[in-house]
Amino acid sequence: MFRALFSALVLGLCLIVVPSQAWAGSYLNRAAVLLDGAAAERDMVRPRVQDKELVELVREIAEARVTSAGRMNVPAAVATAHPHLLLALENTERAYAAVLAGHLDKFILHLDRARAEDATFRALMVERGYTMPGGAPPK
Repeated sequence: MFRALFSALVLGLCLIVVPSQAWAGSYLNRAAVLLDGAAAERDMVRPRVQDKELVELVREIAEARVTSAGRMNVPAAVATAHPHLLLALENTERAYAAVLAGHLDKFILHLDRARAEDATFRALMVERGYTMPGGAPPK
């Protein structure tokens, strides 16, 4: 009787723990794709703000990232960090919109906020024991 109860308990725990870890892993993969892409584009655009066609292209991509991140399924284990992902992506999009509106000061402000939110998100993941896949965090 005890052996059957113990086996059922272990099986139940496996069914709960393994999928939540897999779900967090999928979330981290998706978050890394969004953040790494945004960081690469920020690095590309910063010295090229005069190229309005480039800025418009990355603004459209940034807008799509914000929409996608807003629709993501977020595991409970990382739910409090998700707003920082959203803020990193939203500030990136706002930076490009500021360039197109001719506000370079706001461009720099939003880029700095995006980097800070990205770093906060990544730090929260590490604090929770997760490793972000992909590239190195932004400088």
